[in-house]
This record gives sequence, C-alpha cells and structure tokens, in this order.
Amino acid sequence: MTAYHVVLAAQWGGEHNPNHELLERWEQNQFTLLYSTDILHEYIAKLIEKQAPRSAIVQLITALLKLGIAVEIQPFHFPKYPHDPDDISFLLCAGNGAATHLISYDQDLITLNLTYSFSICQPLEFLKELRQVCSLNFVLCCKNSPGKHPTLQRRF
Repeated sequence: MTAYHVVLAAQWGGEHNPNHELLERWEQNQFTLLYSTDILHEYIAKLIEKQAPRSAIVQLITALLKLGIAVEIQPFHFPKYPHDPDDISFLLCAGNGAATHLISYDQDLITLNLTYSFSICQPLEFLKELRQVCSLNFVLCCKNSPGKHPTLQRRF
C-alpha cells in the first residue's frame, strides 16, 4: 500500500527519491498494491493530521481505488501480535490478500518479518528486489496467484 509518507516523499522528494520510483513502478503495474476499508480510513486520517493538501488526499485515494486491489478482511489468529494495535489492519490485509511483502518504516513491524508468510521490509529493500526482478525480465509470482506481480502492503 502506498500511504502519506511515500506520497509526500514522492511529490516533494524529487525524481531520484526511492519513494518516487516506487510510485512510478506501481503506476506501471510492476507490483500490486492491496488495501482495505480500514486502511483507506487510516490513510485519510493520517494525511489530514499531517495537513496534506486536499488534492494530495484525493489523488492518493483515487489512485488506490483505481490501481489497487481491495481486500475483504477475515479475522485470523496472528502467530505474533504487533505492539501497536493500529498495525493489525495492515497485517490482516497482507494475510487476507496473500501479499508477498508488507512495506513499512515501522521497526516494530519489521521485527515480525520471520513470523508471517510474507516479507516485512523497508521500501528500499523492496525496491532493490523489484529492480532485480524487473531487470531479469522475470515476474515474481504471488502466493496462490500464479502469473501476478509482487504484491505490496504499505504501512506508514
């Protein structure tokens, strides 16, 4: 998922910012972005809290609805619960959406990396992996979804 940190960093960080490249690759369908209703609400609340321009909020939500994949959330037992209860919606979305990656700057989430069936890593780590996959002209398959692009679950 792409949220306020990536969007703001991409808009104001310049063309050579890794977050800008990540958004471009998403728009080019090099990976799939997953979202849930709870995550959309979280993004809107965070963007308003950060006083993001209304146009940036509309742009993000419009892009998510157009290019992302909505995931219906079914509760399940976590192998290990995150310290921050707000992170639960991101783990549920990644798990229910059969994501290959959950992308986050949150160190508490990153420490759970080996606990789940998907990788939890920082954006630059995912971007390096995506560059390698794309440079080999190879499409990394999603779990249970042969032929799809890598999925991204973004937590900010």
